[in-house]
Amino acid sequence: MSAMQGTIAAGHPATAEAGIEILEEGGSAADAAIAACLASCVAETVMTGLLGGGHAIYLDATTGRVRNLDCFVAVPGLGAAPSDPKLIELAVPFGAELVHYAVGPASCGVPGLPAGLGELWRAYGSTPWARLVEPALRLAGDGVELPPAHAACLEMLAPVLTLDAGSRIYAPRGRLLRAGDRLDQPGLVSALELLAAEGPRSAQTGTLAEALLSLVEERGGLVTRNDLEAYEACWSDPVEVSYCETRFLTRCGLTSVPEALRRLPALAAASEATRVHALVAALAGGEEPGHTTNISVVDRGGSACVLTTSLGLGSGDYLPGLDLHLNSMLGEADLHRGPLAPGTRMGSMMAPSIAIHPAEGRVEVAIGAAGGTRLRSALVSVASAVLDQGLDAQEAVDRPRVHPAGETVHAEAGVDEGALAELERHGRTVRRWPGRHHFFGGVSLVGRTGAAGDPRRSGAARALP
Repeated sequence: MSAMQGTIAAGHPATAEAGIEILEEGGSAADAAIAACLASCVAETVMTGLLGGGHAIYLDATTGRVRNLDCFVAVPGLGAAPSDPKLIELAVPFGAELVHYAVGPASCGVPGLPAGLGELWRAYGSTPWARLVEPALRLAGDGVELPPAHAACLEMLAPVLTLDAGSRIYAPRGRLLRAGDRLDQPGLVSALELLAAEGPRSAQTGTLAEALLSLVEERGGLVTRNDLEAYEACWSDPVEVSYCETRFLTRCGLTSVPEALRRLPALAAASEATRVHALVAALAGGEEPGHTTNISVVDRGGSACVLTTSLGLGSGDYLPGLDLHLNSMLGEADLHRGPLAPGTRMGSMMAPSIAIHPAEGRVEVAIGAAGGTRLRSALVSVASAVLDQGLDAQEAVDRPRVHPAGETVHAEAGVDEGALAELERHGRTVRRWPGRHHFFGGVSLVGRTGAAGDPRRSGAARALP
């Protein structure tokens, strides 16, 4: 067994522990990713949740086949008369900027994550479904410590997360939770017990679906029974790019990771200034916040799964007694590319990816990122550092990042100052951030140079002994 087999990287220590628990019992990469994802829906609720959506990529080491899985949020309204959605406009502080969002029950799209986890399990799972729910159930019963990066996100998102029942969760006794405080969501115990007993379709045709429909009907949302019943997670072939003598398999979507990799020159022998300029030239995008998480797993047999999930900002509404937060994808302006027809998938910037040795078929890196429009910058920067420059996984993740947004280049503390000064001489505005910040995304990867969770999102990696 190679050093990477039996390894997981994720956005929270408790998420990684849930996955490694399943790997220890001989579970597949799919099993570990599912258990970790459900744990993230308890431990990382400022980033993701069960009523959101996601994208995955899976390498089956037995057959060598790689497939993408689309379980992202769909546009609601099947079988319903057109309505004028009533959205709540909010300005959310993000660093020094105010970003405008629309939330409320009418911002909720059709959740896809439960169906996606069910499909992943049916295709590649080997562990009983109810067992995969157990680690998340324990977390929900015990509560989980809020790490520093999540506390910083909570402070930023407090206007949304404390709109409704969330005030009881995130600001008990009238004070917003801080790093090290215990995050208690007792309703998630009931929600996860239903998911364990009824299976993934509880959110489409079971008790969880009924609770969602009841809330939507009461508060004026758009999701219909037809939407939930018709939703299907979809497999497809990945997009392939030849990068640094690997087959780099990913998806296009709104992030366009393949295009960025094609534009990126070889950097193995480049100076630090040249590397920064090359990244800035190859990358582009906006700077709105993204609240997402990622899980990367390689199991004992060499199969790999990368799963990225999100609620968007979250609508501010919670299913009564279940502490499940509705997604807000219809209020995310960055995802609105073209008409939103009922039943169609919304666009996504997620890009779970696997790089494979072309001759031997082994995984060189399984990588994904969180971070909205900064997702591409984070993923491409780290993938290049590992595959092209040979950096250790944690060193690659820790390295200061740049993110170009229009004529502005955002730079973490430690980025080569000579490169930044030259960008300014050429008319670019450089915004120097004082330190490492979750604005620059969160990367989780398992590779031949190790595994790493991103400290910007309080991530963690775990490996079998």
